[in-house]
Amino acid sequence: MATGTNIRTYFDGKWHEGEVTTIRASDHGAWLGTTVFDGARHVNGLIPDLEAHCARVNRSAKALMLNPTVGVAEMMEIVREGLKAYPAEAPIYIRPMYWGIHGDETSIVPTGDETGFAICLEEMPMPPDDASTTLGRTRFRRPVLEDAVVNAKAGCLYPNNARMLAEARARGFGNALVADALGNVAESASANAFMVRDGVVFTPVANGTFLAGITRARHIENLRADGYEVQETVLTFEDFEQADEVFLSGNLNKVTPVTGFEDRSYQIGPITRKVRELYWDWAHSA
Repeated sequence: MATGTNIRTYFDGKWHEGEVTTIRASDHGAWLGTTVFDGARHVNGLIPDLEAHCARVNRSAKALMLNPTVGVAEMMEIVREGLKAYPAEAPIYIRPMYWGIHGDETSIVPTGDETGFAICLEEMPMPPDDASTTLGRTRFRRPVLEDAVVNAKAGCLYPNNARMLAEARARGFGNALVADALGNVAESASANAFMVRDGVVFTPVANGTFLAGITRARHIENLRADGYEVQETVLTFEDFEQADEVFLSGNLNKVTPVTGFEDRSYQIGPITRKVRELYWDWAHSA
């Protein structure tokens, strides 16, 4: 089911208007879950970090033992060709994806002789700058590499995200703040998490239980270049309860202010606003 509108799909070597059938019932990805994807954004003629997103979907494919068949430069060119069908100011979500087609004699292990590939473009507005969310606890946790392919942006990881979100939303929150295997904060159910205390920015250290995002890295780099102290470290839920500001970071929305965590309320603070300003300043100058 599409989230956006005005969809175009690249499949089988050409662009198609609308959605097209790309995956078959017998494909490995359809019944055994070998699917990976990535997401980039086109906003007002800008495509921030497109190269990094295209490179990551190829790394994700390899993590699921799939053979990525489209090089990064070629993928970027395909995306740019597809975007020509939209107005320059249109906000577009860009989703390249791979899936497994064949399996070995057990059916379980994908074989690398053929890999499905598609790119979906869909018009999806950016949220307003004052859009925010709240966070609640969840009993579900982020897995480790020994349990799941946490080193990939893989579709098979998202049912766990979905039950985190469903549990938090059932309690009246917009998202969930999620623990890693040791009980420390990993991220939210759908984006990386940051907190601010006494003017210092903190984010959970990338410990292999969650995907340390491309936009997360961009925020860290921008903040440090502007003179802010950013610490990647082990953070507890108590740390977030004591924070002055909290915000989420992801490609889809870039920066999402958090106005509450369980019973704790926050203001949308100056550093959260600065992060957004620095990001778009960087995007226009890149």
